[in-house]
Amino acid sequence: DKSEEESTKAAAEEAKATAEGDLAVTKKTLASAEEELETARSTCMQVASDHESTVNSRNEELTAIAKAKTILEETSSGAVSQSYSFVQVATRIQSCADLAKSEVVTMVQQLARKHHSAALAQLASKISAVVKYGSLGGEDPFAKVKGLLDDMIAKLEKEANEEADEKAYCDEQMSKTEVKKAELEDDVAKMTSKIDTATAKSVELKEQVMALESELASLAKEQAEMDKIRSETHAAFETAKADLTLGLTGVHNALSVLREYYQGGDAAAMLQQDGSFMQQPAMPEKHSKAAGAGDSILGILEVVESDFATNLAKEESEEEDAQTSYDKMTQENKIAKTTKEQDVKYKVQESKSLDTFIAETSGDRDTTNTELAAVDEYYSKIKDRCIAKPEVYEDRKARREAEISGLKQALSVLEDETAFVQRKVRRSFRGAALVAR
Repeated sequence: DKSEEESTKAAAEEAKATAEGDLAVTKKTLASAEEELETARSTCMQVASDHESTVNSRNEELTAIAKAKTILEETSSGAVSQSYSFVQVATRIQSCADLAKSEVVTMVQQLARKHHSAALAQLASKISAVVKYGSLGGEDPFAKVKGLLDDMIAKLEKEANEEADEKAYCDEQMSKTEVKKAELEDDVAKMTSKIDTATAKSVELKEQVMALESELASLAKEQAEMDKIRSETHAAFETAKADLTLGLTGVHNALSVLREYYQGGDAAAMLQQDGSFMQQPAMPEKHSKAAGAGDSILGILEVVESDFATNLAKEESEEEDAQTSYDKMTQENKIAKTTKEQDVKYKVQESKSLDTFIAETSGDRDTTNTELAAVDEYYSKIKDRCIAKPEVYEDRKARREAEISGLKQALSVLEDETAFVQRKVRRSFRGAALVAR
């Protein structure tokens, strides 16, 4: 019991140590997560605050500039005409335009980085070059930048439309091809099933025909043996009948002769015997019939006659039974032979019909397989065209829409700044004109 308690205690302490270790790791992870969350929250809040401060500062700057300009126009027109030229005012306005163009470049660069677009990165480089050097030839850099943005937007919209058409084409072709492929595969499967079933049935029929032909051969062999045995037994019967009939006739004739001999002289013999009592003198000894021996011979011959008659009747009865059995078996064999021959005939016809069906269906299946192979080849090509791409259509569509939206936003900023500059230029012209007056 003590050892069990110590073991339990040790296990509990080990579990406790493990739990405390896990708790320490969890607390550390939680603290790290909370620190990261706080950093992210403060960063986001700082970014939002910086953005809001930037917007407010810009608005305040524009308001201050407008207010200062109004004051200057009202109070310092003469000093302005003496101290500042139109070129200086235009230069100050141009700096605002440069700020707008720089913002456009930044927006395009951010779009390029976000969507990993080489085309947008190239566009940003072109805009940056126009911003730096576009005004050297006397051309309007705003117009150039706007043209670049318009061209890129038009290009992206064209690509989006082309991809939408391609997506519709791919969806239609994939759907039609898959339906056709499924139909052909189903047709091949059905024909294969029919061919397999027909082949199995044909093989079964041919095996049955072989079995029937074997049975017919055995039946013919048995009938031939029966015919031979019947012929031999009938020949033996004829011989036995002839012998027995001849013997029976001979015995009957012999009996007739002996009966006539022995039984025809009985009265004279009795007279002689009775006369012996008359005390006549003895006659000389003469030959007399051996009546006892004659009776024995007659008895034996009568037994022989009976045996011959019995054997003849037995032979005739056996012959009749054998002939009846032979006739019965022969008739049964004829019926069995006719039935089996008809079965062979019909089964051969059916197996030939099945073989014809198998050949025709196999040809149809080969044709269908050829068509299916062509469909599979086309399906593989259409999949390579429509599916095997590093980016699915939905992602490309979303990315392109984001790119177009970002470019339009940049164009909007540029147009707003252009309008602002144009208003400033017109006001500057009016101020210069007033000063000149």
